[in-house]
Amino acid sequence: MPQLSSFEWDAALRLLAAVGCGLLLGFNRDLKNKPTGMRTLGLVSLGACLVALASLQSDPLRTNPDAMSRVVQGVLQGVLTGVGFIGAGVVLKLPGDRRVRGLTTAATVWVTAALGVACAFASWPLLTFGLVLTLLVLILPRRIAKALGGDFDSPDDDD
Repeated sequence: MPQLSSFEWDAALRLLAAVGCGLLLGFNRDLKNKPTGMRTLGLVSLGACLVALASLQSDPLRTNPDAMSRVVQGVLQGVLTGVGFIGAGVVLKLPGDRRVRGLTTAATVWVTAALGVACAFASWPLLTFGLVLTLLVLILPRRIAKALGGDFDSPDDDD
């Protein structure tokens, strides 16, 4: 069995963290029977992390800050724009219905990709805070509304 370098171990841990974030958010979506769940969000986060990590691995880029900056900008733009197309696939507006459904799920797909990129860049405090805040946004508003005796029925919410 080949030995992994410290860089390869670090990359593997970043990829595992990305999958973990996606699985955790997907578990929340699965509990609510939403169209994107653990597998989808695990793959979105893994893919975003993998693309970002691949861009960071090029030796010529690491020695040229200007080139690295342009590549990182392009990766961020490409990943987050591309993932928007996946999110768009879960947004639904039925004729005659004023409500748009799927926006929260689409936003969850997008933020999952952002968390994957944060894993690739090993921004651990930012990743942790972002993941906790995402879970709070997905869980707390409905619970607070129910505790206050209200009905959480926002037109842009699909929960």
